[in-house]
Parts: sequence; C-alpha cells; structure tokens
Amino acid sequence: MMRLLAALVLLATAIAAGPARAQTAFETAARAAILIDYRSGDVLFEKNPDEALPPASMSKLMTALVAFEELEAGNLQLDEELPVSERAWRMGGSRMFLEVGTRATVHELLQGIIVQSGNDACVVIAEALSGSEEAFADRLTKRGIEIGLTNTTLRNATGWPDPEHLMSVRDLSIVARQIISRFPQYYQYYSQLEFEFNGINQHNRNPLLQGGIPGVDGMKTGYTQEAGYGLVASAERDGRRLILVVAGLESSRQRRSESERLLEYGFRHFQEYRLFEPDAVVAEAPVWQGAEPTVPLVGADVVSITLTRAARDSLNVKVVYDSPVTAPVEAGQVVGQIEMTADGMPTRVLPLVAARPVERAGILGRMTGTLEYLIWGVPG
Repeated sequence: MMRLLAALVLLATAIAAGPARAQTAFETAARAAILIDYRSGDVLFEKNPDEALPPASMSKLMTALVAFEELEAGNLQLDEELPVSERAWRMGGSRMFLEVGTRATVHELLQGIIVQSGNDACVVIAEALSGSEEAFADRLTKRGIEIGLTNTTLRNATGWPDPEHLMSVRDLSIVARQIISRFPQYYQYYSQLEFEFNGINQHNRNPLLQGGIPGVDGMKTGYTQEAGYGLVASAERDGRRLILVVAGLESSRQRRSESERLLEYGFRHFQEYRLFEPDAVVAEAPVWQGAEPTVPLVGADVVSITLTRAARDSLNVKVVYDSPVTAPVEAGQVVGQIEMTADGMPTRVLPLVAARPVERAGILGRMTGTLEYLIWGVPG
C-alpha cells in the first residue's frame, strides 16, 4: 500500500482537532477569557484559558447540563413536580423564592436556575437527582471529566463560594457548546427575558440580552466577591455562532462592555469559510478487490474553517489516505483525513469517511483485480 497525498485547491477544517489561534492582537481587562467559533471549536481569542478560577453562578451550566441529560434519558419530565426541602428554602444569594414543603415542576425549576439564577432551584434539582447536593457535586465533577473538562472541580450545584469549587473559562466554553449542540429544545430557556413564579416577576440577569446586543441569545452570568464579574455568552449572526466566556472583571458595567467588545471583535475580524456541505464528496479513493472500483470520501459534517482574511491566504490543505482502500468498506468507516496548515496555527486534521459501503468482489473479480494490479499496477 502506498500513502497518497492529494492537494486540494479548496479550504477545509478539522472540526474536532486542536484549536486555531487568533491572528490579530487584542486586549481585555478580564482576568481570563476565551472566544470560540461554535461550529468548528476554533479559538479566536484566549487569555489564561486554563486557569482554574471561582466560576460563581456560571457553574450552574453544569447543573443544567446534567438536568437536560436526565430529561433526555427519560429520568425526569418537564411537568414532574419535585419537593422543596428546608435546605433548598434556606439557600442565600439569588433565589426563585421557593417555599419549604411545596413542590415545583422541573420546567419551573429550570427557569429558576437559568433565568433567575436561583440557588434554591439548583438544590432542589440536586437533591432529586442524587439525594444530596454533595453527592450531586461529585457527579458534576465526574461528568465534567467525561465530557473533556480538565480544570474543573465542583463542590456544590450553585457556584456558592468554596475554595475548591473551580472551573476554567475553556471548560465553561465546552459546557456551553455541549448545551447548544445537544439540547436545542432547552437552549431557548437561556434567551427568556423573564418569568413569573410565586407571584413574583423575575428577570434574566444577562446584560447582553437586556441591552439588545445583536444576535445574543444566552447564556449565564456569575458574580461573587472572590470571583468578580463573569459571563458566558453566545451570539449568532448570519448563521454563524460564537461562544464567549469572561471571568474576573471588576464591575457589571465592565462585564457588559468587555463582553460586547470581544463579540464584536470575533464577528468583525474572523470569517467562516464553508467549503463542503454534509455528504459532499471530497475525494474518490481506489478500492482493492472491491465490487466497485472507488469509494467516495466525505466529511462527517459541514467542512468549514474560521480564519482572518490574512490567514486564509496561507492555507494549505491535503487529503491523505492509504491507497488503495481494502474491501469490504463500511459506510461511515474512517478511510482518510484532511490535513490543513496555515500561518500561526497548528496542523489541523479532519477524518474522512466512506460515503457508502463497498462489498468485496467475488472470486472471479478478485482474481481479475489481482492480475490487473500485477500487470498494470491498477487496483481492482
């Protein structure tokens, strides 16, 4: 087998590979920040992205993620009523004003967690799913490791100050991306401006939603004296979505202004280049002893990349696979990859999969193919 490298004229990207780096200098007053392209995961800006910091209420994203997973698994129902314990009722900080001994639906509790940032609602969910908030916090930490969080340790369901309750902004961006991609049916909670519970009208604390910043539709604020002001935000414009996390800002006004500046920077200086739609054929690979001579190779999703215009000019893309591919080939089987390099970014790799199955040829076909290969060097 020979290793085949086929240079492509078009651009491509590695959706699940390592992050790209921003090409344009930018400064922020945030202690830590990260700005990513939602579709590709490309990092457009970062500052101290892996420093474990107090996340305050931004860690409620993990509480919501696990609740969404339980809804998906059928272990929770939106109209299911959960009991309010004395511990939940006694929670300080932001609350949705649950009364001890009453019950609230999961739908109401999710609104309390996401819109109002209710600590009482978080405890109700934690106790329902794990028996205690402590056990639920252990579950959150373990689940975080499973989804790729590397600088996260959670000690409660709320973000209440604890010296061991820590998350990095990169980890928060991963959780945000999981929620948006896996649970679009529940993501709408994050753009809800207000809701009424127990006779009290409660408003969303996200300053970018309240201020009407174009395209912003979520996600979560955070503040404690130790953590400072933080925000996880997401915005979509013209079909392109960015996720931003900032932490350690000095005031709510600074949180709003820095978040707006970073989002505008991402939309203004970077552009998504879409090259192949899902199932579009990127290359045809020869098949050894197959019922068909070739198999089409496709990307698993939209093939796109987010780059500055300057970086786009230096992009070099190759298709790489072992040629010929040995039959039988299954649909969806990884057959090769796209390798991409550009100035200022590491090599990116995107797997290519077989678009359809190719059965192994019969005995006569295999004999004929072998003879053709021996005589002409052409796989068959």
